[in-house]
Amino acid sequence: MDDSQHRPKALITGASSGIGKETALAFADAGVDLALVGRSQDRLDPVVSKIGDKVNVKCYLMDLAATQSVKDNIQGAVADFGDVDILVNNAGMGYTNPLNETPLEEWEQVLNLNLTSVFQCIQGVLPTMRDRGGGTIINVASIAAHNPFPSWGAYSVSKAGIITLSKALSGEEKENGIRVVTITPGAVNTPLWDSETVQMELNRDAMLDPKVVAQTIVQAALLPDKAVIEEMTVMPSAGAL
Repeated sequence: MDDSQHRPKALITGASSGIGKETALAFADAGVDLALVGRSQDRLDPVVSKIGDKVNVKCYLMDLAATQSVKDNIQGAVADFGDVDILVNNAGMGYTNPLNETPLEEWEQVLNLNLTSVFQCIQGVLPTMRDRGGGTIINVASIAAHNPFPSWGAYSVSKAGIITLSKALSGEEKENGIRVVTITPGAVNTPLWDSETVQMELNRDAMLDPKVVAQTIVQAALLPDKAVIEEMTVMPSAGAL
């Protein structure tokens, strides 16, 4: 018998690096089929290679910053891959700038990718999850949502929005059997710190390993159906980052 018919299916955004990549690998080890969303096939290919033949995996190229097309693109991926049991909204960008120096265009860029695209991904999977009477939506926030740091204003607002979005969604979808989880990590050693929009240096050795965050995501996703971890805060033990 083909055991793939009984494996859960997860769709992960931002799957080519950092938390998204490690979550994909951890799900594969746990026997979860994977739909990986990213902007570049070249960057997704190494993740697919690491997964090998452990599970079924398929890539979907999308620019989540183009928010007008996200919902339709996610619906198309779900229709192609098969109804997903787990959505992991991980894609996002880092951004540093004092609020009084933040141009409106850059504010909107941060909010669109970090918050509005998540809203659209959710709308893309909800119809089939509702039809099937269940599913798990996991949104990756940040400790910056609770403790806004200087120069991280736009980013902190976008992640605070994720937490509120999760709570509102949970209240609406519990009766449909849909669980909503917020993962709130402290600083994580990912390529976000190398991006042009982040102008800040911190001790990356003291940060969380993305593999640790990935393990918390998998644990939350594979919890028995009748239980939910509504919000999990994961901090580095080496310091308050």
